[in-house]
Amino acid sequence: MIPPKFVFSTFALLCLLPLAVPTWADDADPQPFYVGTYTSGDSKGIYLSTLNPKDGRLSAPILAGELENPSFLAINGDHSRLYAVGEVSNFKDQASGGVSAFAIQEDGTLKLLNQQASGGRGPCHVILGPDEKTVLVANYGGGSFTSLPLAEDGTLKPAATVMQQTGSSIDKSRQQGPHAHGMYLVPGTKLALGVDLGVDKVMIYDVTDERELKTHDPAFVSITPGSGPRHLATNADGDKLYVLNEMASTVDVFSFDPQTGNSEHLQKLSTLPEDFDGSNTTAEIFVHPSGKWLYCSNRGHDSIATFAIDAETGKLTALGHTSSQGKTPRSFQIAPGGKYLLVANQNTSNIASYEIDQESGTLKATGHQIEVPNPCCIDFRFD
Repeated sequence: MIPPKFVFSTFALLCLLPLAVPTWADDADPQPFYVGTYTSGDSKGIYLSTLNPKDGRLSAPILAGELENPSFLAINGDHSRLYAVGEVSNFKDQASGGVSAFAIQEDGTLKLLNQQASGGRGPCHVILGPDEKTVLVANYGGGSFTSLPLAEDGTLKPAATVMQQTGSSIDKSRQQGPHAHGMYLVPGTKLALGVDLGVDKVMIYDVTDERELKTHDPAFVSITPGSGPRHLATNADGDKLYVLNEMASTVDVFSFDPQTGNSEHLQKLSTLPEDFDGSNTTAEIFVHPSGKWLYCSNRGHDSIATFAIDAETGKLTALGHTSSQGKTPRSFQIAPGGKYLLVANQNTSNIASYEIDQESGTLKATGHQIEVPNPCCIDFRFD
């Protein structure tokens, strides 16, 4: 994901969440966050909790809104709307998943505004487009990237563009066809990057004033065959790309020209310790708001890998690994201000908090956790 600016409107959030925010004994201002889940077990949809920024405590989650498989979330800049994919294969008798628009109410709960087809089966990632005039979606099962314009009231219009991917790659068990897995904006531009696990490419699109996706020239960044790229992050200037490869458990570093889309491969590093010989897939990746460190999650090794970022070259140096305190850390998120990191362990249904050392970037468990069924996305509200 493109790193947010990490500027947090505490006053606005406190006004929005009178029922969900606990009264901390030390009068700490809570930092609210939503949790997307898979609803195959006990989950009913999207949950809401808060982080105490003084010690990493997490409040007991409440159900904010019901939705089937809301596996990824995006919140608009003024904290009034939340958009969620419904990772399903049939939406209102269409071979598609769904995208839902919610109004964030005064108590933090969610009111459904409307829904639209996502343009492909199994949508797994959603972001707001440039100027928040569109929503961009990656459809894993359908192998496509979609733009859905937004009306003035924040409701979703039908898809303006469905960019259907084609092709395959060398792993025929997982790469028999395209599998769109993430969409990201390049800071300061109207370029969108679409990560496709099935064809080992990061697609480059122009987001037009008509809220459509148009293929850029160059059209993509190539990834080593069989790597299975899943998610990516950029630095604040948008001139470095960090591509997380799910299947190979590696990170590729590229220099990237945000004006032309030209790129150059700089480095490839494993996300795993040298002595690990078990099975693993990676899941999430973020750059710290300081720009000094990069974090990736490992599912199998069940850890967060930490890397230092060279300020001049953008290259990475491995710093070590921290247990996720659970199984299958599908998602994590860095809290506003960059002091804490929260990890969502999908298969043990828990979220754990960590303090980030502001000198070294290393993680230290706070000892605070909450139970949330099948968590797979964490989203704080960023400006």
